[in-house]
Amino acid sequence: MQKKFVLFLVLAMFGLMLNACSYLKFPGVYRIAVQQGNIIDQKKVDQLKMGMSKRQVQFVMGSPLINDAFHEDRWDYIYQVRRGDDTLRNRRFTVYFEDDKLVRHEGDYEPNDVTPEEDTYIEDAEQTEG
Repeated sequence: MQKKFVLFLVLAMFGLMLNACSYLKFPGVYRIAVQQGNIIDQKKVDQLKMGMSKRQVQFVMGSPLINDAFHEDRWDYIYQVRRGDDTLRNRRFTVYFEDDKLVRHEGDYEPNDVTPEEDTYIEDAEQTEG
């Protein structure tokens, strides 16, 4: 009986020591940065245009991380970088569709639209070349 109690006590102490290592942050221990989700950047968001089809948006942004069966016209793109318990980067972008066409978007990025003056300048340059 006493041997079983001592064995139980030793195993319990060993289990507590192993568990404590995960809660303590030892100096000099390397923690890897883990990326999860879709990489979202400004270049991808700038390529989105209202009226694009779901297939075109998927080509530009990639497959959505969350594709809810109850909200088929909403795609959520989430990107997160973590190192241990610390979140280094957390980005979110959501696109909405109506009749298979992109109608709006929201999130951490806004597209940089071409201003009308720049658009006119591009058309003038094309006419002088041709």
